[in-house]
Amino acid sequence: MTRFQKALGILLSLCFFTILTIVPEPVFTGKNVYRHLPLYRFLEKKSREIDQYGDQKTYEAIASENGKYLRQKAKEEQTSISEKEKKKNSKSKKKQKTKKQKTKKTEKKDTSRETISTAVPDPAIDLSPDLLADYDYLLGQFYIVDSNTETNPAQLNAQDFLKQDFEISKDTDVPQILIYHSHSQETFADSREGEEADTIVGVGDYLVQILTENYGYQVVHLKEQFDMAGGELDRSAAYDYARDYLEPYLQENPDIQVIIDLHRDGVPEDRHLVTEINGKPTAQILFYNGLSYTTAKGSLEYLPNPYIQQNLAFSFQLEYQAAQYYPEFYRGIYLAGYRYNLHLRPRSILLEAGAQTNTVQEVKNAMEPFAYILNKVLQG
Repeated sequence: MTRFQKALGILLSLCFFTILTIVPEPVFTGKNVYRHLPLYRFLEKKSREIDQYGDQKTYEAIASENGKYLRQKAKEEQTSISEKEKKKNSKSKKKQKTKKQKTKKTEKKDTSRETISTAVPDPAIDLSPDLLADYDYLLGQFYIVDSNTETNPAQLNAQDFLKQDFEISKDTDVPQILIYHSHSQETFADSREGEEADTIVGVGDYLVQILTENYGYQVVHLKEQFDMAGGELDRSAAYDYARDYLEPYLQENPDIQVIIDLHRDGVPEDRHLVTEINGKPTAQILFYNGLSYTTAKGSLEYLPNPYIQQNLAFSFQLEYQAAQYYPEFYRGIYLAGYRYNLHLRPRSILLEAGAQTNTVQEVKNAMEPFAYILNKVLQG
């Protein structure tokens, strides 16, 4: 860097801080407006040119990982139900259907009118302690491991996960659950342009409604556009912007115990992540965990997360409940190498609900069984 460039950088920095003293505070706190200032964008771009992590390739990898979805890996994800088990379940359903047809019409049950509250355990896989203690079985039935990271039996221990207590009380008037979207601009197959209700934010609104009205939780929904900068879509630093906003927000709201970063996945256009629950077409879900560990770099000390094991236990308990009540609803728990802001609370999850090939209604329908299993975990 030349002397002229250094002098220019200092001059621009002084101008920027002068603006900070003149412009009212709300401009720099509400909706992350400061990111739209040309000067801020210039300084931010310059700062990214500096090797802030000691390795520019690592930074680029983080930016790329934060902005991508599973795509090719989705094709390789392990299925939680073998073909043999599927055939067995199909035969069982046919027998039940034949039995129901023999009953009187007045005794017939309209399954399309079933509510989530009538759900009963009906696991399609063996959830016995002995099998869950088998690392290979556990990994095959519940997890998808990204090629950039790795795990081990000490880290994935179902017995330890199920022992952890994530119960919270509903007897409060302060926010308990926070829902936000690192990628707020995600839409679906039939989303109308410009309609927030048809985006992942609209899905978040519906989840808030279910959790508050049906289950009695105090929920706050942040609609900050962390993936927009200068009026353009920019996901390269969305997790950084989200972290910078959330950390002071959580300091002001220390009673928030559950954090949900709600996304939708990205899959090949010929893939449709849908099943049927209570007679409704329902998008399938995937949980996403960051291990702050890559095979190339080892432990990522610059992305510390003291809650990795709690995060893993929380997502496993949710998946465990799904395996009991809605075995075709969940797709697995994806383990990746970075952090994804899951360090903010022990009960932090990144939820992928459906994908761009799902309809808005299919993804909203998914919020009903998800809220059910979340409530099961939070009520012990």
